[in-house]
Amino acid sequence: MMTGKKIEFATDDRVEFIVAQRGEEPFKTILDQGRYVLGCADICDVVIPGTGVSQKHALVAIENGVITVEDLDSTNGTFVDGVRIKRPCQLRYGQKIGIGTCSITVRPAHVAKPKPPPAEEIEETQQDTIEEQPPAPPSPAREPQRRPAPPSKRESAPARAPEAPVIRCAEEIAEQSLGGGDVAQKRSIKRQIHAELLRRLDLKRLAASGINEGDLQEKVRHTVGAIIHDIRDKIPTHISLPMLAKDIVDEAIGLGPLEDLLADPEVTEIMVNGFDRIYEERSGKIYLTQRAFVDNDQVLAIISRIVDRIGRRIDESSPMVDARLRDGSRVNAIIHPLSLKGPTLTIRKFSKTPFTVQDLIRFNTFTPQMAEFFKVCVLLRKNIIISGGTGSGKTTLLNVISSFLPTTDRILTIEDAAELRLSQDHVVSLESRPPNIEGKGAIVIRDLVRNALRMRPDRIVVGECRGGEALDMLQAMNTGHDGSLTTVHANSPRDVISRLETMVMMSGMELPSRAIREQIASAIDLVVHEDRMSDGTRKVVKVTEVTGIERDTITLQDIFEFKQTGIDPQGKVLGYFTATGVIPTFIDEVETRGLSLSREVFAEHSGTGRRAQNQHGY
Repeated sequence: MMTGKKIEFATDDRVEFIVAQRGEEPFKTILDQGRYVLGCADICDVVIPGTGVSQKHALVAIENGVITVEDLDSTNGTFVDGVRIKRPCQLRYGQKIGIGTCSITVRPAHVAKPKPPPAEEIEETQQDTIEEQPPAPPSPAREPQRRPAPPSKRESAPARAPEAPVIRCAEEIAEQSLGGGDVAQKRSIKRQIHAELLRRLDLKRLAASGINEGDLQEKVRHTVGAIIHDIRDKIPTHISLPMLAKDIVDEAIGLGPLEDLLADPEVTEIMVNGFDRIYEERSGKIYLTQRAFVDNDQVLAIISRIVDRIGRRIDESSPMVDARLRDGSRVNAIIHPLSLKGPTLTIRKFSKTPFTVQDLIRFNTFTPQMAEFFKVCVLLRKNIIISGGTGSGKTTLLNVISSFLPTTDRILTIEDAAELRLSQDHVVSLESRPPNIEGKGAIVIRDLVRNALRMRPDRIVVGECRGGEALDMLQAMNTGHDGSLTTVHANSPRDVISRLETMVMMSGMELPSRAIREQIASAIDLVVHEDRMSDGTRKVVKVTEVTGIERDTITLQDIFEFKQTGIDPQGKVLGYFTATGVIPTFIDEVETRGLSLSREVFAEHSGTGRRAQNQHGY
């Protein structure tokens, strides 16, 4: 629902907003000449409560017959006909403003008894208001009774528009939610251009021929430009030809509507739930975007393009796959028959420049004192497990703590999909392999851990332990390969111990519980537990030492923790990091190894209570 302050109308130059939100009936509101702030805050001129709407989201100005919209540095951005705007944008009647999950159609208001201006003035006003769109020829006989009609109605069937194919009902519904007739028309044009592109170029053959990526892009771009030039007279003037060409090229050899999201440094994760529902994560929170693919076939084609590059496959016989993009971003895809709503794609983005220790300190993920403690533990060759839930930042933290590994050590990384980017020179990266089309040839993490022991490693870094490889990892830690690092999904440090015990049982070795717990207590030295807080930020909430085993219980002691004190009016988590006052049992090793770590670090309340706000959700 949308509400607004009471507005006194002084003139007849009013603008009508038609507000559509998923799951609700569209409704109208009328604005007079002036400037209006749109957002979810009560102080806004037009209040838009809804998902993905910032406190002050956008500014709409209606002045001298010209309508402009400007984004006010909102979290999710403001869109015009599905394109995110970076600067003030002049609107034409019939265009749609996208704010969060709302789609706002702009058109002239119908006035009960308008005062007819001269015909010349009508002509002039329409030329100023409707950019690049000539007004309909006036009818002199009926001019006094003329009422302004939304140009979107005139645009819905332009004389020179290309013939559009029949669109199925489900797709029509999706297009209405993303921008209505203009979007449907643009998709129809894109389909035809893409079909002509495939007729002129065999993209699969070109890609398989080993052509340079830059040459392939240039060839596709040139061909698309030629096609658009040939049919430019059939393309409505309100469609930007450069943007249309970019969209076609992105869909032909890139990732289509995901390209801009991948290029946006504020987006940390992209989730595709079918062709018409694309979500993004910003600042640790998830929002629905107004982007969409043409259909499910296009999503499937892009998934295939991603996995083909790294020699993997996805089809009905193998409908799930883990992959990675060239920049290291992690990709998971699942298709029919397992996914009932069409192809589903999840991309965990990684920044072009990996986060450093100082970055996470600035993001308030942990304190400088905790960072110094992590460094000492790595140099002491302590075995460290990083735990947390999905999306809590485990891999990022693992990458950061791995930066403390000495450059003189030989480091082996083992992952399902290579994500870690270590800065040391002597690094060997291993990646698991799925089975082939005959169901054979799979190389799992456990096989790689076993093989790594024959490669003379100084340190072993496993991206994630999730199965029987936990037993091999524990045995490696207990047989001279100390100083290893890995991550585990768990809700707390105590749960890490239970998870490890369960994963060891998954190895198929029938070991008694006592023997498994002794292995865990002997191998693991430190558990670093990270959480994603309610405001989307990530914090190391527990740093716990494994001190041994008493009877059948593994003993733990917390060294650092984050204490939450509340939530501020903006929803930000308040709290502080503090040491618990417990000194780790290996403190004497610090001096004997020639390292330096003050005992004052472990004094209670030695942490900082500052709170950092940032765009990365840390």
